[in-house]
Amino acid sequence: MPRIAGEFALIERYLAPLSVPSEGAFGLKNDAAVLDIAAGDRLVATVDSLVAGRHFLPDDPPDSVARKLLRVSLSDLAAMGAEPVSYLLAASWPLDIEEEWIAVFCQGLAADQATFGVTLVGGDTTATPGPMTLTVTAFGRVRGTRVLDRASLHPGDDLYVSGTVGDAFLGLRYLQGGIDGLTKTARERLAERYRCPEPRVALGQALLERGLATAALDVSDGLAADLGHLLTASGVGAVLRLQDIPLSGPAEEGLALLGEPPEVVLSGGDDYELLFAAAPERLAEIADLSRELSLPITRIGEVCVEAGLSLLDAEQNPVALKSTGWTHF
Repeated sequence: MPRIAGEFALIERYLAPLSVPSEGAFGLKNDAAVLDIAAGDRLVATVDSLVAGRHFLPDDPPDSVARKLLRVSLSDLAAMGAEPVSYLLAASWPLDIEEEWIAVFCQGLAADQATFGVTLVGGDTTATPGPMTLTVTAFGRVRGTRVLDRASLHPGDDLYVSGTVGDAFLGLRYLQGGIDGLTKTARERLAERYRCPEPRVALGQALLERGLATAALDVSDGLAADLGHLLTASGVGAVLRLQDIPLSGPAEEGLALLGEPPEVVLSGGDDYELLFAAAPERLAEIADLSRELSLPITRIGEVCVEAGLSLLDAEQNPVALKSTGWTHF
């Protein structure tokens, strides 16, 4: 298929349809959008960039790249308890990109717009001789003055994580050829978790609206590293129980084939699960919410006064981590 005819043809053909039905996007014909905010609402904004070869594999399917791009920003909104509304897209496409790649990419965006109820309202497109770089600025809204934040942990709070941990880390290892012998089910599950994370939007909103969580963030750089951000922001410490870290069957299969101990998943990134704290007396309400959302929510530790993170095995012996998580530099 020939390369794209030009920037404005690309916008008109593939991106402008993604702005419907937002009147404030003006069909992407203006250089800025106008966003309405209802009385009593506050705007929540976040921005994330994905770079080919660093945040996704160069041969990943275009639609999965689009969905991951959008979902990592929606995960940030979920961690604040916000309802997603709209987003901006800045795309630096390689000079030799083909139109078919962009067409499938935009199909992925359209699918997730329908899933999460968001609309493209603007952005920028350009060409680059370097790696493809894609950036989403996402907007959400919250009602009232509260949001979930990182600086509100209290000693005695219970620590919880949604879903399972380590699937994306092992999915990347598999896609890079680092795990042999996985069953078909495990291969598909782990690869999908790496390529297409699930932002816990409904969970984040429920935690905020019901006043269940005292602090939260999404796990992007590794559970240990991201918990460290929470602890630093609040000036407290935590104890994690290794046996309580939730692992999926495919993750356990992958760890066994690698011969790696379970604690390595605490340093893996791209989980995009919600890590949050709640007062001990909210335990039953959180269990009810887990059933309501059909989403596992696991208590994995407690906040303590003494600074630092302690990881304990089933016999209460300390476990050392070789790495806490992903870093960009």
